Amino acid sequence: MTENPTRPRRGRPPTFDRGVALTAATRLFWERGYEATSVTDLTTAMGIRPGSLYAAFGDKRSLFEEVVRHYGHSPVGAFAEAALQEETTAYAAFARILREAAAIYPDPSHPAGCLVISAATNVSPQDAEVQAHLRDLRNRNLHAFETRLRTARADGELPPDADPHALAGYFGTVIQGMSQQARDGATAADLARTAELALRAWP
Repeated sequence: MTENPTRPRRGRPPTFDRGVALTAATRLFWERGYEATSVTDLTTAMGIRPGSLYAAFGDKRSLFEEVVRHYGHSPVGAFAEAALQEETTAYAAFARILREAAAIYPDPSHPAGCLVISAATNVSPQDAEVQAHLRDLRNRNLHAFETRLRTARADGELPPDADPHALAGYFGTVIQGMSQQARDGATAADLARTAELALRAWP
């Protein structure tokens, strides 16, 4: 049974830097995915003992969920949300998202691609809820895309016959594909060309 991550944990407080340990766990899950990352792998990378991991973070799944939250608030994980909120036009927002994805996904300072897109592509049946959690996050992003596009149509930025649902799905598919291409070795220049081609689909 998965431990409730909000339940107070007993024992001595951790004697390690929680932020540093969480960053190490994030990198490992991002590189290997959820299924292929063992608790031993995590404790080795985090520089802690298994007991410290369980006391500070709960079980592996609880740790992973915290990693995903941490990633979602980082510059590399929150760039799409920031563009949707900050840009004054929908076109500018999607152009920024695609161009930033092209630069961020192959950046050698971190594992390639997007953690939320790739970390749970293959999981065992007992961990299906992990896969579902990431799927829900991706679908939430698509919903945010569609909402912005519907507003753009209502404001006259898109023509009346534009299909916000289809456009959101299209841009989501391109972005997910760019993440996988980055993991397969595509460069920032390669992905930038993909981004510019995708923008040509703007109605």
